[in-house]
Amino acid sequence: MGVKRGRGRGLFITFEGVEGSGKTTQLAGAAKLLREEGYRVLETREPGGTLFAERIREMLLGHPADSPSAEPIAPECETSLILASRSQHVARVIMPALREGTVVLCDRFSDSTLAYQGYGRGLDLDVLSDLNRFATAGLTPDLTLLFDLPVPVGLGRRRQKEMGQNRLDREPPHFHERVRQGFLELAARHRRRIRVLDGSPDPETVARQVRTILRKFLQRRKKPVPRHNP
Repeated sequence: MGVKRGRGRGLFITFEGVEGSGKTTQLAGAAKLLREEGYRVLETREPGGTLFAERIREMLLGHPADSPSAEPIAPECETSLILASRSQHVARVIMPALREGTVVLCDRFSDSTLAYQGYGRGLDLDVLSDLNRFATAGLTPDLTLLFDLPVPVGLGRRRQKEMGQNRLDREPPHFHERVRQGFLELAARHRRRIRVLDGSPDPETVARQVRTILRKFLQRRKKPVPRHNP
């Protein structure tokens, strides 16, 4: 169970999914909707979210794994860097925002670590969970939106944006299949927190589903402090 002491009245909502699932686009749309409805909103991402964490992101995702001279990154090293980035992100950005009553929307969080480094890389899930609790002081999302679609579709979308491809995009398809299966198993295990959406349709169709879920979720929760209108 997540330790939520000292969080204030904010809400923590994460956006997860395989490569090319559209989660980043949907996060931006959700942020716009919530701001229009009067909420104070923070958009952030992982790895990253702080200057130091963004440097780690560049090391992880910009690493030229397909270069003949590249040094392979061990799964344990990859995980340690991600968790180092997350601990800084939580301490310096996410927790302060939650204490102020902000709705924090985060592009990837702990579920990605379990899916990619656990199911994808084969590291022990219990060990990863323990390490994540340490790195985050037990912070758990209030709601997670998981955008699911077939791996070939997602990778095809990423290939259309060649300049935006990263090291993980170039992993073989069977790696991404394991990641997708991991996300779906996590969703089955945490049904109250993780909502699965079909990421295959056009962005506006998916966005309508997101709006419905967010509005119902917020109606059930005590509303965070709205942003102050000028």
